Amino acid sequence: MIIMEEEFKTVARFKDAMSARILAGMLNENGIPAGVFGDNSSYVFLNYSDEVLVKVNAADEEAALKLIEENYSEE
Repeated sequence: MIIMEEEFKTVARFKDAMSARILAGMLNENGIPAGVFGDNSSYVFLNYSDEVLVKVNAADEEAALKLIEENYSEE
């Protein structure tokens, strides 16, 4: 099955890939399939910086945002 990008929703944006991977891992561990997009590690040494996105299926967006809020709230 081919999944079109329109079916994905961005739930977080990071400047570094490691933070994005940690969040995606947390979402995956909680039953929400998540992927990291824009991780161009080959450009690290060129000082190339672009946003790294964490995306989930549109149907999981609300649950993902709730989980992120619960686990990444600033105290």
